[in-house]
Amino acid sequence: MKSKILFFSLIFQVFLTSTNAQIKVSKDDQWSVRMTKSEMIRYPQAWQLDFQSKIKWDYCHGLELGAMLDVYDYYQFPDSAIFNYVKGFGDSFVHTDGTIQTYSLEEQSLDRINSGKIFFRLYERTKDEKYKKALALLRSQLNTQPRTMEGGFWHKNIYPHQMWLDGIYMGAPFYAEYAFRNNFPNDYADVIKQFLVVDEHTYDKVTHLNRHAWDESHEQKWADKTTGQSEHCWGRAYGWYAMALVDALDYIPVNVPHRIDLLKILNRVASQLEAYQDKTGEWYQVMDRPGAEGNYLESSCSSMFIYSLLKGVRKGYLPKKYLKVAEKAYSGYIKNFIKVDSDGLVTITNACAVAGLGGTPYRSGTYSYYIGEKKRNNDPKAVGPFIMASVEMERLSKSILKVIR
Repeated sequence: MKSKILFFSLIFQVFLTSTNAQIKVSKDDQWSVRMTKSEMIRYPQAWQLDFQSKIKWDYCHGLELGAMLDVYDYYQFPDSAIFNYVKGFGDSFVHTDGTIQTYSLEEQSLDRINSGKIFFRLYERTKDEKYKKALALLRSQLNTQPRTMEGGFWHKNIYPHQMWLDGIYMGAPFYAEYAFRNNFPNDYADVIKQFLVVDEHTYDKVTHLNRHAWDESHEQKWADKTTGQSEHCWGRAYGWYAMALVDALDYIPVNVPHRIDLLKILNRVASQLEAYQDKTGEWYQVMDRPGAEGNYLESSCSSMFIYSLLKGVRKGYLPKKYLKVAEKAYSGYIKNFIKVDSDGLVTITNACAVAGLGGTPYRSGTYSYYIGEKKRNNDPKAVGPFIMASVEMERLSKSILKVIR
């Protein structure tokens, strides 16, 4: 049965490849649309996103494809090329019984949860039960995910006793949305707990930023022996954190106890983004060392911050004063990071390819480590949030035009 599903999935992918060949990027398109089309042209099949040569279930696909669905939903295109592109990804991975190609529950990695968020909308539109089953499978991982003594999820099984800001984005918004859509109100407290535990243990009282991670055991070489904190605030980790806050808040009802604490954290993050913003409008790879030798303005964290600020203001989570911070950043982003080739394809430059802590080879979390990691163009961690930030800007521009008219 699974071989037959794979056959039809491959046929569908061939159809998508030929369809994508007809896509053209126009300078008259909005930036969100231009970036989406550019990626669809670069990667005719959605599983190829994130520079993949073979099928792999990971978080980057969900980040970009969720952003593309935002574009599709907002503009309500009469043709379904974008939706079919995303659905093609789902059909490549999800079997009729809800199992997911290359996903392992036993891995206990929060990174593997994030891409499941697109299944909420795929199920909503197709009513295909396989997506509902896949969502239930991913949600079941949270029942057995190892935790710190205070109840915070470990980032991965291979990173025992550790909470990373990255992992809050990977797990908490999915957790909140699943609870909301399936009427599990008792889960909201646990979602909020993830933020409160990681905030308490990563917050730096000197810089008022959050450091990348915390090791409850204090055993890792990157962890401070007193606090368990990593040494620096890495820009993208802080970006994951900001996005996790604005996305999870959407699904936590206003009357839920301690929801206000998430709003307080988000407002503190926004105030620090304003304080640490460079004159260009962007933010540094290592947030707590702005302007230091070797540090650089980085495109993935900058797009994440722009999105978080714009959405936060639109949803009423943040004061309107942060629009100026976001608008300055977006204008600088187009100037500093965006390149357009002769065919109209859009490229984002200066993105950190990857950074982490521990593992093999060991990642030390020092300043020299973060600035020494490879940079690349069109990294999905920059592309997805840029599309999302662009939709927010385009939504804002449209609402301003309505007022003027």
